[in-house]
Amino acid sequence: MYNKAILVGRLTADPELKQTTSGISVCSFSIACDRPFSSKSGEKQTDFINIVAWRQNAEFISKYFSKGRAIGIDGSIQTRNYEDKNGNRRTAVEVVVDRAFFVESKNASSSAPSAASAPSFGHPSAPADPVSYSSGSFSDFEEIEGEDDLPF
Repeated sequence: MYNKAILVGRLTADPELKQTTSGISVCSFSIACDRPFSSKSGEKQTDFINIVAWRQNAEFISKYFSKGRAIGIDGSIQTRNYEDKNGNRRTAVEVVVDRAFFVESKNASSSAPSAASAPSFGHPSAPADPVSYSSGSFSDFEEIEGEDDLPF
């Protein structure tokens, strides 16, 4: 079985970072994704997808993204059942974030991207100044004891 969702869309509202009672960060928001076709009348159709991010992903999204900004999401589709305040049984469908990423430059406007500002998925260009990138240090990593928990 395989459950993978890859989405690119714009946030419909500012993401709000919350904490569970045990202190785990969680962020719920929705993104607007245009369908690749138009209706018979020529109107673009848009889907509004509910997203939930946990831990570092939640903190990253709440820090760097806001309403109208484009975001890339790599995750899985999850459903959950709950009872609303009137006692009706409901089902929620949402994408749980495995990875979130930028799809536009920091200075891009919140309006729809033009062809010039749309992300390019061609060959990556070499960085103008490779010295400007900083490398990590050994304190950024932690050693994993044992190989029993590795998925491969």
